[in-house]
Amino acid sequence: MQTVQKARKWNKGKNLVIFAGACQSFFEAIMEAGANFASSPDRIMIDFADPLIVAEIIATSEEYKYITIEDIADKLRDGMKGIGGIGANGKMKVTNS
Repeated sequence: MQTVQKARKWNKGKNLVIFAGACQSFFEAIMEAGANFASSPDRIMIDFADPLIVAEIIATSEEYKYITIEDIADKLRDGMKGIGGIGANGKMKVTNS
């Protein structure tokens, strides 16, 4: 968990999004350490694609939009049983050219 805390300290003030964990991880400890999203709140085997889906949605959402796990859950195999979190701002920058 020190890695998450070090990343937060190093990127202080930046819009850093951290997804951590693996199947049957200690979800609460990962979230307490500072992750935005983590697996697996219900200590289940998650689908390998679920973290990728979360990352894709965050990456392709406008930076002013705050994405919560509730916004993503219906796209995940096990919903909020497999992935949990507090949410994050999108990363896509939109410019007027």
